[in-house]
Amino acid sequence: MEVKTLKKEDSKTGKKIRISGAEAVIHCLLAEGIDTVYGYPGGAIMPIYDELYKFRGKLHHVLTRHEQGAAHAAQGYARVSGKVGVAMATSGPGATNLITGIADAQIDSTPMVCITGQVARHLLGSDAFQETDIVGISTPVTKWNYQITQASEIPEIIAKAFFIARSGRPGPVLIDITKNAQFEEFDFDYQKCTAIRSYNPFPKVDQTKVSEAAELINGAKKPMIVWGQGIILGKAEQELKAFIEKSGIPAAWTILGASAISSSHPLNVGMVGMHGNYAPNILTNECDVLIALGMRFDDRVTGDLDTYAKQAKVIHFEIDPSEINKNVHADVAVLGNVKETLAAILPQINQNSHQNWHDVFKEKYAIEFEKVIKDDIQPEKPGLTMGEVIEQINIASKHQAVVVTDVGQHQMIACRYAKFENSKSNITSGGLGTMGFALPAAIGAKMGAPERQVVAVIGDGGYQMTIQELGTIFQTNVPVKIVVLNNDFLGMVRQWQQLFFDKRYASTEMTNPDFITIAKGYHIEAKKVTKREDLKEAVEAMIASEDAFFLEVSVEKEDNVFPMIPTGASVSDIRLS
Repeated sequence: MEVKTLKKEDSKTGKKIRISGAEAVIHCLLAEGIDTVYGYPGGAIMPIYDELYKFRGKLHHVLTRHEQGAAHAAQGYARVSGKVGVAMATSGPGATNLITGIADAQIDSTPMVCITGQVARHLLGSDAFQETDIVGISTPVTKWNYQITQASEIPEIIAKAFFIARSGRPGPVLIDITKNAQFEEFDFDYQKCTAIRSYNPFPKVDQTKVSEAAELINGAKKPMIVWGQGIILGKAEQELKAFIEKSGIPAAWTILGASAISSSHPLNVGMVGMHGNYAPNILTNECDVLIALGMRFDDRVTGDLDTYAKQAKVIHFEIDPSEINKNVHADVAVLGNVKETLAAILPQINQNSHQNWHDVFKEKYAIEFEKVIKDDIQPEKPGLTMGEVIEQINIASKHQAVVVTDVGQHQMIACRYAKFENSKSNITSGGLGTMGFALPAAIGAKMGAPERQVVAVIGDGGYQMTIQELGTIFQTNVPVKIVVLNNDFLGMVRQWQQLFFDKRYASTEMTNPDFITIAKGYHIEAKKVTKREDLKEAVEAMIASEDAFFLEVSVEKEDNVFPMIPTGASVSDIRLS
């Protein structure tokens, strides 16, 4: 519910009622429209959990099996719903267990508010039981954090937390609340935050820069677009579509930008990056104008910066001024929400098709198809490939699924071959590369979009990092579909060991448990596929199920993901084998 101002008053007298800090936290969350919270209770946050118990039916709490799972679930919820995710934990180890998820949210610009309990104010600094300086620990990986030591601070600080988390370039905020502040009573008065002095999350659009960008685009012979997650975060999908269709410019995407426009769109030329598509990677170093939309020129996209797009004029559309010229020099920087800046430039660009330039992309794609794609999705080898599993998921889900991936070979294969027709359909850990992300993130994603099919695609290594969240699925009855692509290896590390360390497979081969028995122990329907002829039926059964479903697929042990740009190499040095 949208509430500008909320006061707790007696219905008969109209006078303010004094409430505890713990109850105030709940009212603040409700005022911000929060309906779901992920967390794990403990001593220092017990007063807030006691109030949560009283507000059952208004605010749904999901008990995860680990605080890291709570953070990743909140991320998945936020990424699919577009709302702010909320995670809660107690002090000490509870709070520190959130850090991986918070760091992941920071680098991937995910709006999240984490609330932690803390020892009472008079015990701060005394090394009390389960006391940890979570504000100090989380400072490098949060957009903002704050420690509340008295109840009267709660409304203002929580309002500010949500505003900071969701505004401008989104990110995680942590609020640490001492136990005495949770017990103290005060006159509750909540006002939503709409501005903070010296904080300018929405840069004013410079129309001169927009015109300069338009002039470069109109004069280009071989322009290329790379869009990132800023399109999705800025809700600029329609503006992107209109921009590329009018300009006729080939458009590629980073993994966090995937699904912003349909995979089948004729101007969508694929993924850039270390394991991206051949054409957009190699042609980055042949284009004459490179238009970056809501992306940050991550090293996995650029490769060697000394050789990246040196022949091109670079136009950078970006909401965060700190990203301008950080990695790649921008000839024209257009600051602002990309939804607003794309709308501003659209009338100024010429209708075009760039057909000859598109033909070059098609020629490069044909090379990649023959050397890589065909063997990934239509293999002649006896063993199953990860690519053909993703293709079966595409077919069975009719390209409508939200695909949540972990980190590793399966992640790159899924991002390369999953087909999307709807935005917010590719949920993965990008910048931090967090193994263990997918299972809890899929739980949050399904709760954030209950009407959508959510499929978690995970490797056998990452799956075991948060496998305990099967308990959360069992307890909440959330119908997540889980696919483990099992090659009995830490596959991506093994690939590097094969290619760059003379096949010295140091500590990468896995001796795995019986995943089917484990899933059944949590009362989750489970199947295992080892033969190609059984794959289609098993995937169809999984997609058709109205309940949670676990599918293990045994894939080739030593398959590699190509194309591949070796670390530190130029995008022109992309390898097809």
